[in-house]
Amino acid sequence: MGVRTIAAYSTADADAPFVRQADCAIAIGAAPARESYLSAEKILAAAKTSGAAGIHPGYGFLSENAAFADAVLGAGLIWVGAPPAAIRAMGLKDAAKALMMRAQVPVTPGYLGVDQDPKALKSEASVIGYPVLIKAVAGGGGRACGASRPSRASTRHLHPAGAKRRPRSVTIAY
Repeated sequence: MGVRTIAAYSTADADAPFVRQADCAIAIGAAPARESYLSAEKILAAAKTSGAAGIHPGYGFLSENAAFADAVLGAGLIWVGAPPAAIRAMGLKDAAKALMMRAQVPVTPGYLGVDQDPKALKSEASVIGYPVLIKAVAGGGGRACGASRPSRASTRHLHPAGAKRRPRSVTIAY
């Protein structure tokens, strides 16, 4: 393709294949992601140092971070990813699903209502049909999901195992 590849890597990945195979590799920090792969400043500095024309964010880390996409574009670089507006639109599960429904994209049936009272949610789950998946509308990376079946239909599934607190709002799907 004739595209020069530049790898930004943490010290833990110094010997990784993607680093060895890149045309240029720049260390951006220590192994903890917050000190390397989650540091927009370090990634942008590596792009500037290397003379990169653009950034492909890969998967995870900052790939779904609209502020990072804006920072890349603001630095005069090409952002090889979803536009920041699309990232923002997809950031909240309920808003994203409503957007897809307006565009007539088929979606999984579910509840997107504002009434978050446990009794109302249990009633909506009965209408949808069990089993249902209870998911926070924002954040969590899937860690705060909980499946519910009629035999376990109680309000306790609104506080999934491992969650520090009940989500501010949930979406239900089957």
